[in-house]
Parts: sequence; C-alpha cells; structure tokens
Amino acid sequence: MGQIVSTKKEELLCILDNFNIQVNNPVSILTQEMSKYFLHSKGEGDKYRFFMKATLLEQMREDYVYIKETKNITEEKVGQHSECLKDLKRKYLEKEDRYKSLGSVDEMHTKLVELQKQMAWALVLEMEREMEPLQEKLNTDKNSTKKYDDKVEEWMNKTEEAEKKYKAIQEQLEQITQQAQELQPTCATLKEEAQRRNTLLKSSEITVHRCRTNLKDLDRDRTQLSTRISDLSISQTTGAESQARTERVQEIESEIENLNHHISTLNQQIDQYQHACNRTREEKARMRKELDILHKSIAANQRNIQTLESSRSNRLRRFGEHMPALRNAIEEAHRRGQFRHMPRGPLGFLISLKDPEQALAIELCLKALMSAFTCDNYDDEKVLQGLMNRVFPTGRRPTIITSSFLPRVHDTRRRGVNHPDYPSVLQALEIEDPVVANCLIDQRSIESILLIKNRTEARRVMQGRNPPQNCIQAFSKDGDQVFTNRTYSADQTRANFLSGDVEEEIRHLQRELENQRGQESRFNQQLRKLDDDIKENEVLLRRAQGEQRHAKDKATKLQLELTDLKNVEEPQSEDLMPLEEDHQDIVSKIASKRTEYEEAKLQMADLKASYDKAEREYNQHKDRINTIAEEAETIKEELSKADQEVTKCRHHKKHYDDKRAVHLQNIQTLVNNLNSKEKELQDAITKASEISAERLEVRRTARSLESEINRLRVKISTQQEQQGDREEVVRQYLEAQVNYKNMAQQMKNLNSFIKSLDNVMNRRLQAYAELRRFLSARCKYYFDSMLAQRGYTGSMIFDHKNETLSISVQPGPGNKADLSDMRSLSGGERSFSTVCFVLSLWAFTEAPFRCLDEFDVYMDMVNRRISMDMMLKVSASQLYRQFIFLTPQNMGSLPVSKIIRILRLRDPERGQNTALGPANHENQ
Repeated sequence: MGQIVSTKKEELLCILDNFNIQVNNPVSILTQEMSKYFLHSKGEGDKYRFFMKATLLEQMREDYVYIKETKNITEEKVGQHSECLKDLKRKYLEKEDRYKSLGSVDEMHTKLVELQKQMAWALVLEMEREMEPLQEKLNTDKNSTKKYDDKVEEWMNKTEEAEKKYKAIQEQLEQITQQAQELQPTCATLKEEAQRRNTLLKSSEITVHRCRTNLKDLDRDRTQLSTRISDLSISQTTGAESQARTERVQEIESEIENLNHHISTLNQQIDQYQHACNRTREEKARMRKELDILHKSIAANQRNIQTLESSRSNRLRRFGEHMPALRNAIEEAHRRGQFRHMPRGPLGFLISLKDPEQALAIELCLKALMSAFTCDNYDDEKVLQGLMNRVFPTGRRPTIITSSFLPRVHDTRRRGVNHPDYPSVLQALEIEDPVVANCLIDQRSIESILLIKNRTEARRVMQGRNPPQNCIQAFSKDGDQVFTNRTYSADQTRANFLSGDVEEEIRHLQRELENQRGQESRFNQQLRKLDDDIKENEVLLRRAQGEQRHAKDKATKLQLELTDLKNVEEPQSEDLMPLEEDHQDIVSKIASKRTEYEEAKLQMADLKASYDKAEREYNQHKDRINTIAEEAETIKEELSKADQEVTKCRHHKKHYDDKRAVHLQNIQTLVNNLNSKEKELQDAITKASEISAERLEVRRTARSLESEINRLRVKISTQQEQQGDREEVVRQYLEAQVNYKNMAQQMKNLNSFIKSLDNVMNRRLQAYAELRRFLSARCKYYFDSMLAQRGYTGSMIFDHKNETLSISVQPGPGNKADLSDMRSLSGGERSFSTVCFVLSLWAFTEAPFRCLDEFDVYMDMVNRRISMDMMLKVSASQLYRQFIFLTPQNMGSLPVSKIIRILRLRDPERGQNTALGPANHENQ
C-alpha cells in the first residue's frame, strides 16, 4: 500500500501542472465515451473543437478571453476610481488652501499693501502705454498735413486757371453773340429791302410784258388795217355804218386782247402771291414747331432749376418733388412692420461716383433704373404700390423691381469685364448696399459695360477685331452708346441726378435758360414778321383775284358784243378815210408804246441791278451771321469743356478740402484726447506717489493685480472670520495628502499595467494565431502520413474563422477529387481514420502518458494490425512517455519487447456487475 502524502487539491493541481498531466485532454486520455462520441460525430464544428481541446488551444483562448474581460472590468474600475480621485483631489486642494490660509494675516496685509502699490504704478504705466500710439499717430498726422495742403493748393490753382479760362471763353462767346445780335437787325433790314426791290422788279417785269404785248397787238392791228385799206381801195366800196361797225369790232377785239393779257398777268401775280403765302405759312409752321420744342425745353429747365434749388437741402428732390414724401412713407410703414424687408430706392440716390466725369454716361446707362425701387417679395411690392398710389395721385410713378435680397454682392469674376485701362460701370460706382448692387447687376448687367471717356477710343476698342471679353457695350463721357457693330449718339448733354456741384448746375441751367429766352424772343419777332408778310400777300392776292374777276366779266361782255357785230351782214362798200385815220392812230400808238416799252425795260434793268445788289448784300450779311454762329457753336463746345473742367477741379478741390478738414478735425480730436490723457496721467502719478513715493517697475497688468487684490481681501476676510483649530487643519491636510497621493499612485500603476497588458495581449494574440496555423499544418502533414501507411488518401481543411474542421478520406488508391466524408466510411475505416487523426495530434501534444480505451472496437483484423503497428512505432519513438491501450481483443500476437507490457484482466462473471479477484499479470 502506498503512503498518503497529501489530500489537498491545490497540491494535486501543482503536481499535474509540474508534470504536464492533462486529465481532460482527449489526446492524453481518450475514454470509451469520448471515442464513441468522436466516431459518431457528424459536425465539422465538433471536430474543430476536438482539435482545439487536444492542442490546448481552446484553453489558451479561454485564458485570453478571461484576461480581456478582466482587463475591461479593471478599466471600468479605473474609470470609477478616476472620479473618486477627482473628489480626493478637490478635497485635498480644499484642505491645502485651508492649510495655507493658516499663514499670518500680517503677511497677507503686507502683500496686499505691496500689491496696491504695484496696482497704482501699473495704472500709470498703462496710461503711458495708451498715450504712446496716440502721440505717434498725432505726429504722423501732423507730418501728413502738408500733403493735404499741397493737394488743396494744387487743385485751388487748377480751379482758378479753369475759371479764368472759362470766363475768357464766356466773354469771347458773349462778344460773338453781341456781334450776331448787332448784325441781326441789319440783316432783317437788308432782307426787307431785298424783298421790296424784288416786288418792284416783279411789277416792272409785268409792265414790260404788258408793253411788249401791246406793241405786238398794235403791230398786228396796223397790219390788218393796212390789208383792209388795200382791199377796200381795190373794191371801191364805202359805207359809214360798215366802217363804224368795223371800228367797233377792232376796238372790241383790241380790248379783249388787252383784257386777256391783263388776265394772264393777274394769273401770274395770283400764283406768285399764293406761292409766297404757302411758303410763308410753311416757314411759320416750322418756326412754330421749333418754338414749341423751345417752350418745352424752357419748362424742363425751369423744373430742373426748381428741383436743383430744392435739392440744396434735400438731394432726394432731384428724383422728383414727391420722392421725399414717398421715402418718409416707406420708413413709417417699415417702423409699423408692414414690410418684411425695407424696400431700397430710388436706386440712383443709393449710389455715388468715383469719377464725376462719368456722371452723364452712367445716367444714360441706367436710365429709368435711377428712379426705380426694389422689393424682396411680392407682398412688400403690393404695400409699396399702395404708398405710391397715395403719394403719386397722377403722373408717372417709379418702377418697382421684385427680387430676393441677398447679404452679399454677386460674384461677377467669371461674367464681368476686366479691362486694364477702362473701368466697368460696377467698378466706377461706390455702392454700400449689396441689395442695390445685385439689382443693378441683374437688371442692367453693369459688370459687362465699359466706360471709355473718348468716343473715338470707345469705337476703336469695341469695334476692333478683338473687343474685350464679356463686354456687351460701352459708353463715352458724352453719353454715346457704342456696340460692336453700331453706335448711338446721346440726346442728353448734362447729368440730372449724379452731378456733383448743385450751384454750378443751377448757374449753367440759368445761362441756358437765358439763351433759350433770347431765342424765344427772336422766334416771336420772326413769327410776327411772317404774319405781316402773310397778311400783305393775302391782301394783294384778294385784290388780284377781284381784278381778275372784273376783267373776266368785262371780257365776256365784249366777246358777246363782238359776236353780235360779226353776225351783221357787211355792206358792199366802205369809206377808206376812217381806216386810214385808224391806221395813222395805230402808228402813233405804236410809237408811243415803243417809247414806253423802252423806258420800262430801262427801269426793269435798273430794278434788276438794284435787286441783285440788295440780294448780294443780304446774302453776305447772312453768311457773316452764319460764320459767327458757327464760331459761337465751337466756342460753346469749348465753354462746355471748360465748364466740365471747372466742375471737375471744384469737385477735386472740395474733396481734398473735406479730407483736409476731416484730417485737421482728427488732429484736434487727438490733441484733445492727449491733453485729457495727460491730465489723467498727472492725477494718476500724484495718487501713485501718495501710495508709494518711489516708482516701481511693474510687469503685471492692472487687471490681474486687481483680481489678485480682491481675492486676497476675500481670503483675509475669510481667514479672519473662519479661523479654525490649527492642529486639526494640519492633520486633515496631511491625511488628505496621503490619501490623494496613494490613490494617484495606484491609478498610475493600474494605467501602466493596462497599457503593458494591451501590448502583451496583442503580441500573444499574434503568437496564438501563428501557433494555431503551424499546428494545423503539422496535423495535416501527420494525418496524410498515417493514412499513407494503409494506402489511404485524405485531406483536412481548417476554417479558423468559422471554427470548422472538414476531414475527407479515400480508402485505397484513387483521385483526390473522389475523397469522401468520414460519414460515408465503414466502421473499421472510420476507426482507422480516427486513430490516424489521434496519432497525428500526438506528434505535437506534450504529456507524460497517453491512454486509449477500446480504440479498435470497430476495426477488422487488417486495420487493427496496421493501427497497432503504427501506435507501437510511435511508442517506440517516444520512450520518455508511457502509453496505455485498453482493448477487449487478444494481444498475444504482439511481438515480445522490453518496452511492451501486457496486462490482461480476469474475465468477468456473467450476471455480476463487477470483476472479482485480482488481475492476472502475464509477461510476454
């Protein structure tokens, strides 16, 4: 009997661990139940778990999982202890403060006094530092004053020169205008004289024509009488009655002929008078139209002057007399909450120019947008329309543009024009409100319109081969609108809304109004003259028409009388004496008429020469007036340019005057501030000297010193009010310090341990994965070797991710594609395969002994022999281990060897549960 050494489980476990005895490992001790379960198991997961358990990998994994869970629990506890550590630290700091507060109150008072001294001189130092940038800025501003003075003086000189030039040109224009006005009455007198002489010439021409006609008629009568006398002298016929009738016929025919000539002359005079009346009426209608245009221009200039005079106090009146009332109504409605967003407008009131010379171009570019308003939504638009209906009862109302308000100006870098020499309209404007800028960009595309002062340069840039990119049009300073393929001139000559100098605009309009009134007076004088001409021509026309009617009536009566006389039968003979007398009378008449005709011709020639001379003098005078008018137009253009130059110089001078005034005001403000600061500094130095006679060098700020002084005062007060037991305070402080340091050290050690554990676990998990891979490969290799001894082929597939092990075996030679699962094998083949699998696991599992129970129960003789030989061969190669095989079969066929020992048990009695008697030991 053996001797009991110990009955403690801990000592047994130590012994098992020391000798690496694995009781629960099926590879070390494969019991009958475990073998049966493994043989009949069909799941790949069960085989994998068997492999893991046999190789002790499962125990290793469970240990790792346990370590991880323990680490997580430790981390949670560390987190909980961190909160406790914060509480301990807070208590420790409280105890520390209380411990430190046990210092002498006198020391704190001393420190308080010292801090107060530092505080006083810190305030002085800060005030001195505040004065330094002010003094530097004052010196800089004083040095830059000369620059502003030079600029103001420069533009003052330029303004004086421009005004002198303007006055000189104006005086020259007045002299030329005076000359034209002086020549105008002379021209009118010459015109009247030429018209009078023309009338006399026409009358003389009529007289000459009548004399010529009378001469022709008399000559024809003389010829007829001569012929008649000849005929009568041949026929020797006479008769007083026939002669009287003949004389009457001749007299009537002569009168009819004279009347016809007179009627023809009257027809010519009527045509001339009618043509003169029509021409005068056309001239009057033309001048009436020009006068109406001039009246409209005068009324417009009067309204503009009134608007400008009222805009001296309120610039809004430039946009209409009702515009201030509309703006006040909009502001009142906005205060009442009727608008979601306050409308902006008029848009021209909310913009300003960088260059005053571009005022006309920008006005012509924006047009109606100058007086327009913009709203954020349609509800605000309806409210604004109601206000306009109330403020503008009649007349034209401003345009309303509805578009969502945005807080930023549109990004126009891609679509805008960017010229190196000429700005766009957007670049030439100063617009503070992004809503106004966005509205003008959306409605007029001002980012794509260039401003080029010279019209020739504008045409060259826009209508050249390569016009600027993204540029749709350009405007000159005179308002000319230039496209890439056409150009339009401007009707407007001056800006109405954006002009800078109101007084100069008013003076310009007054001068223009005076000129227009002078033109109106001249137009009225000319109209009165035309009315007189029309009346005179109409009187002459009516007189000529009356004479024509009278002559036609007389000619009709004579023609009837002539017809009656011609119808009377003539006598056979006539007396020649009357005919001869008539002939002599006609001859004398011809002589007198010829003398009259010659005199009329001479008079007509004199009148013609006089008319030509008067007409020539009138044309020369008229040409001189036209030349003076052309010179006046040229001088007017120069005067306009000089006026613009004066406006520009005054604008720049005013600009620099304002800047200099603001600059001087800033300097005065700085001086006042410095004087005030200097006085405050002296007061502060006096107070600081009272607190501390010697000046201290302080590096801290007054604010930090004040904070520390307040905290020290509170501390002193608290210390004085709550002075406790010193020993108790010291004991609590030391105890809190020990507890806090111990806890902090423990937390530090735990955090260090957790960090080290994480590093170790990461390395061990990597090693675990490598070990599992190597063990799987060795198991496959040994399994194939064991099967090959029987002539079998097989494969093992490990899936560590899904934790499965697939084993396939092909009894006998064959293709690997024909491998079958172990479930399709016979009992003996399955037992053999299991033995091969166990033996392959033996190759890399460490244990002092191996034990198999009924391993060959389902094998045939061949498989049992081969399996036994394989196990004996493995046993012989591992003499330092003990192998125990339990089998119901007869082992007498085994070879005799020193390393093999067979123990045979007594056969059990049937019907009894246990074997009786000791076992028989037989050595072979």
